[in-house]
Amino acid sequence: MICVSTGVHCIDLITPGSMVVQPGQSLTLTCQVSGYSLTDDSYATGWIRQREGKPMDWISHQWGTSGLLQNNALKIKFSYSRDTSAATVTLTGQNMQPEDTAVYYCARVTVRDKESHTKTTSSVYTITAHSAVSASLISV
Repeated sequence: MICVSTGVHCIDLITPGSMVVQPGQSLTLTCQVSGYSLTDDSYATGWIRQREGKPMDWISHQWGTSGLLQNNALKIKFSYSRDTSAATVTLTGQNMQPEDTAVYYCARVTVRDKESHTKTTSSVYTITAHSAVSASLISV
């Protein structure tokens, strides 16, 4: 569980800290938030990943009552869902391949610029809480 300094906003990754997935299989990651509501428009909750030696990839996120924003290059591979009553967000990856090996982050972001939420890069956001899981793709 990762909490911001006040200790009241937390994101807890329900999935184990590391996973091994065989190529072609799916990957499901779920995290639970506390201290804020998934329907609060002050925040977005979503997913990013860090592949070794590559820039960080923004995958998707959703502001409280707004629609889902997704990386066009990754929206075929990854789907995002949330359950506001359980305070969970889930990322599902299909047909995972070795190049999808990464540390995946469930992150809460806040708006720097009220208009920036329409942009599709993670660089316009401040990550205020996150939790991570390492997913490795191996051939057996």
